[in-house]
Amino acid sequence: MEGSGELPGPQPPHPGDHRIRDGDFVVLKREDVFKAVQVQRRKKVTFEKQWFYLDNVIGHSYGTTFEVTNGGSLQPKKKKEEPTSETKEAGTDNRNIIDDGKSQKLTQDDIKALKDKGIKGEEIVQQLIENSTTFRDKTEFAQDKYIKKKKKKYEAIVTVVKPSTRILSIMYYAREPGKINHMRYDTLAQMLTLGNVRAGNKMIVMETCAGLVLGAMMERMGGFGSIIQLYPGGGPVRAATACFGFPKSFLSGLYDFPLNKVDSLLNGTFSAEMLSSEPKDSASVEESNGTLEEKQTSEQENEDSVAEAQESHHPPEQETMEIVSQDPEYKEPKERGSKKDYIQEKQRRQEEQRKRHLEAAALLRERNSDGLIVASRFHPTPLLLSLLDFVAPSRPFVVYCQYKEPLLECYTKLRERGGVINLRLSETWLRNYQVLPDRSHPKLLMSGGGGYLLSGFTVAMDNLKADPSLKSNAGTLESHTTEEPAAKKRKCPESDS
Repeated sequence: MEGSGELPGPQPPHPGDHRIRDGDFVVLKREDVFKAVQVQRRKKVTFEKQWFYLDNVIGHSYGTTFEVTNGGSLQPKKKKEEPTSETKEAGTDNRNIIDDGKSQKLTQDDIKALKDKGIKGEEIVQQLIENSTTFRDKTEFAQDKYIKKKKKKYEAIVTVVKPSTRILSIMYYAREPGKINHMRYDTLAQMLTLGNVRAGNKMIVMETCAGLVLGAMMERMGGFGSIIQLYPGGGPVRAATACFGFPKSFLSGLYDFPLNKVDSLLNGTFSAEMLSSEPKDSASVEESNGTLEEKQTSEQENEDSVAEAQESHHPPEQETMEIVSQDPEYKEPKERGSKKDYIQEKQRRQEEQRKRHLEAAALLRERNSDGLIVASRFHPTPLLLSLLDFVAPSRPFVVYCQYKEPLLECYTKLRERGGVINLRLSETWLRNYQVLPDRSHPKLLMSGGGGYLLSGFTVAMDNLKADPSLKSNAGTLESHTTEEPAAKKRKCPESDS
């Protein structure tokens, strides 16, 4: 621990990191439902059919539970004692209970009148219990289930938690699995482990999972080391990465490089002029092509994540360098109405992006990366065969795909190519369990699949395959070794018995 204190950290420790501040990215939690938002004063947030403002959460600790009061204000919820023994009176079984809809004396108009009076959700639930004619005849388990169901419907309670890889991956898999290629959270954990993602590494990542894999790698590396992200199209999409709320210091080791320039980098024909030949007005081109489609889908999904709100304000090209910070300089020139200042600012950012691309190209040219992670919607075989040349020997690589067949083809091509060992194609199996007193059992619904992983290690190519003059000898040698005579079948003597 003493030695770790001497290392220069990417960010100084802040004493208020455990408290929520204005501008922080947080995750709202209610039961098993999550939503990532940014804390902003007087900004209305809609979550689970409730709207409220996040002004009052500023200054409170992460993990605090709030209750939605009148006017959309959040107030810290005080811990209540367990229900009295009188409420806990239960029957022996439910066989005589008939669900005819007449057991509840309170009508919908009565419940609406209670809400209009400003009565809290706990009191409404208590009145529903008292006015139920069959509640006391239910078993204890049925009573707990009834209370939990009514609390979920009438109690407006929200817990504010700190974003993490586990929480955000669960959130995306439950709400928008298509955006992360149906990658389950346990599969993501396996990827980070098999890829040996750790502080100080020099990693290469190619992903089209809205930046979730990139954010998970950045969180595990803690701001130490470097990550080179290869992206298709006009710019990298880092919507999920923004939800982590990383400080600006984490971005110093983050580089991005266009995927369509990888071949020229491998052939040695890459130059700085190839980057400057790209259209200057890349933001408008991007918006007219693929980004417009992304915006339309995000509007239809009714603000499912904080990323969608960001994408609707500015195109992804502006997120390439400082996605997390949301620098007000990006919007001020437009608001001032000065077109000249806006153009100058845009040119400055494009020049800065070009420099970062050149730095990423220099890092890739060294061909000594410590690991490679691929998780994209494209076919993995050409991607992996090209990107493995940038990885140093004895380093791990992991490829994710939603389907098994592309990885089987990739496995075969790697075996033909050589230079890899310990190839393994795996699928993780996950089952949730309910663990409660006297009622622990597997959940009724479980995930059908979380995708497949192909992992292995790179090794230095042997001389036989590296030298083309020896390929014929190698082929002859392989033919000799494979042409072994088949084992003769021995006939078992028949027994007289």
